[in-house]
Amino acid sequence: MAEHAWIEEFPASISVCDANGIIIAMNAHVAKAFEKQGGNKLIGTNLMDCHPEPARTRLKKLMESRQTNTYTTERNGVKKLVHQAPWTQNGQYAGYVEIIIELPQTMPHFKRG
Repeated sequence: MAEHAWIEEFPASISVCDANGIIIAMNAHVAKAFEKQGGNKLIGTNLMDCHPEPARTRLKKLMESRQTNTYTTERNGVKKLVHQAPWTQNGQYAGYVEIIIELPQTMPHFKRG
């Protein structure tokens, strides 16, 4: 996976599951965030097992509909942008990618065009 080595130290959490919800990849940021739950040992486990209700039901519906889901969240004063989107391989649905980016407290917004 040398051609994708940049993902490991990219300053965001990146995780990937297959079409059945099995975690197939996570970068160092995700592994650290879920260290108490096993970190990289979560690869090969079902994503649904990592989510309590009602998040599990929302995630299941999202994966069934193959829709993109984007929102912001805040915990302990840290704002984050969460983007969940289906990924494809050879044009076929292959699962979901989740990217979580920590946001600064203040952030400029530009309207272009």
